[in-house]
Amino acid sequence: MAGDELSARVGVTGIGSWPGTDVGEALRAVRDLLGEVPPELVGLPYLPELPARGPGADMVGRSAGLLVGLAVDLQPQGWRLVDHPGLDAERTASLWRQDLDELAEAYDGWSGPLKLQVTGPWTLATGVWLPRGDRVLSDAGATRDLAESLGEGLREHLAWVQRLLPGAELVLQIDEPSLPTVLLGRVRSESGYRVLPAPEADRVEHTLRSVLETARDAGATSTVVHCCGDLPPLDLMRRTGADAVAVDLARLGDPGWDTVAEVVESGTRLWAGALPTTNRPPAYDRVVDRLASRWHRLGLPPQTLTRVTVTPACGLAGATPADARAITTASVDAARALAELAAG
Repeated sequence: MAGDELSARVGVTGIGSWPGTDVGEALRAVRDLLGEVPPELVGLPYLPELPARGPGADMVGRSAGLLVGLAVDLQPQGWRLVDHPGLDAERTASLWRQDLDELAEAYDGWSGPLKLQVTGPWTLATGVWLPRGDRVLSDAGATRDLAESLGEGLREHLAWVQRLLPGAELVLQIDEPSLPTVLLGRVRSESGYRVLPAPEADRVEHTLRSVLETARDAGATSTVVHCCGDLPPLDLMRRTGADAVAVDLARLGDPGWDTVAEVVESGTRLWAGALPTTNRPPAYDRVVDRLASRWHRLGLPPQTLTRVTVTPACGLAGATPADARAITTASVDAARALAELAAG
């Protein structure tokens, strides 16, 4: 199973987004870079997201297209709940069909881990608007309904991908870049003159845990909560029951690194966003040295580096195609070097 493999070896993957508009080309690039890695590693290829394709390919619109029983339409504020799906929903559905058709072709006969990404319920609640009101986040009942709808959509999505690729071991990544601002009560209202009340941390945790449990029930072999925002709430992310937490290491701060030790010692994997995403990467050995130095300062044994999966700091949509390939290659090189350190 993917979860067993990931607990025993250093992993390497990408966060999800990729430059360009040709999903077939992007799929082949990710497959070739991450599908065949050295045997001491676990590579996790993924279904790339291409936001350059426009509305419906953005992270909020794309995931809103998976909702069951809730329709959205693109309006000046952004994606808004509506009574009936329209042209924007049809465009999003068409992009999804194209992605899954190309996925089935690129990974025909695939056996092994394959990662899918979806925007999480709290980030969706900040980016989707009520029919005649503020953000969904402003209404606790609407936020709950949105999360339940997302869970059902994920159930159908995972089942569909599993039918297309029966040998794939599906890893689900929940993207929650807005999680810190939600918890700190920093999400602004429609007018911009006030902030929306912060939900209780227990409710945030429970909602995320429910979505993850639905995904596991639907066949996901491993789950990940990803947050690339400043000061990601690592302990809360761990308590959701996710198999791994994914963060941009540059945004942790010293208290965050202390929590990394607790995460690793608890058995939860760390997806370490260690490679920059906007330029060609630095020499991978410098990335490894920084991470190994932090590991030593935390008092973690080198052997526990096998609980790390190396990733870029965030998605690669802002990179050039050549740089996206170079960053992914450097991620593989860094993961291989970490595996050597873990083996002593």
